[in-house]
Amino acid sequence: MPDDRLLSKASLSDVRAELQARAAAKAASEKSPFKDVGTSELVNKLLIEERVIYGVDDRKDFYDFPNAGVKNLASGVAALFLDSDISANADGTSTLSTELLGIRRNLCTSERFREQPAGAFCSGFLLAADIVATAGHCIDAGNVTAVRFVFGFRMENATTPVTRIPNGDIYSGKAMIGRVEQGDGADWALVRLDRPVTGHTILQIRRSGRIADGAAVSVIGHPSGLPIKFADGSTVRDNTPTAFFVANLDTYGGNSGSPVFGADGVVEGILVRGETDYVSAGSCTVSKICPSTGCRGEDCTRITELASHLP
Repeated sequence: MPDDRLLSKASLSDVRAELQARAAAKAASEKSPFKDVGTSELVNKLLIEERVIYGVDDRKDFYDFPNAGVKNLASGVAALFLDSDISANADGTSTLSTELLGIRRNLCTSERFREQPAGAFCSGFLLAADIVATAGHCIDAGNVTAVRFVFGFRMENATTPVTRIPNGDIYSGKAMIGRVEQGDGADWALVRLDRPVTGHTILQIRRSGRIADGAAVSVIGHPSGLPIKFADGSTVRDNTPTAFFVANLDTYGGNSGSPVFGADGVVEGILVRGETDYVSAGSCTVSKICPSTGCRGEDCTRITELASHLP
């Protein structure tokens, strides 16, 4: 069966299991249906299942964040990489394995960020000194120790990405504290890290109640696996579901697990599902553009779904 047909029918759980086996340095088994599929294609499968742009593209790079408060919140957001995609250097740093987004996604020349490196497969954020939250579909008990939580993957300026990270800013998953993955409901995971995080912001969360209808929201994470981005200018579109709310956030695959903030900087949700990211434009692809009130919207698991698992 051709790779594209195989991947189109593959479940995300099967893809994650294959990546987990490869991250554990196990050669692709001859019995595996994915033995002829490249690792980058498997990662792309995870990325392509999610996100989109609503109205104007509000994503901003680290060097262009609007104020110190946003940078402080971003300090508590991590990029998720497989351990096999991080190479140790001899100077106390490690290099992230990345590929230009334009090449990875065959983007048209009009697309933003096409010259930036992409590598993260999800996002996560700090809720205690040694606890990170992310989406449930990003991690499970089988691959938790193979996932690395990387702080500081960002753009220093328009042309300088930070892909060489101090080892002190790279943490390993140690154990699952709790996890839920419901395709039409809650989707979250809490991970215990291998050691307490230092020098990064522990984010504050809503403990009870729910965000107001039509409230302003923003998101910080790694869309399409890119260096960290902040996107605001969005609102809650549908607040009726019990376990999640729907917003018109500008997010993509790779944003899964990103914190969604209210206007006060308190985490209201976790970005977990949404519209298709990219659509064909002939020989290349472009971001799918929706009216602010159009398409399906982006699902955000309510942070109160996991609040009871935290200190």
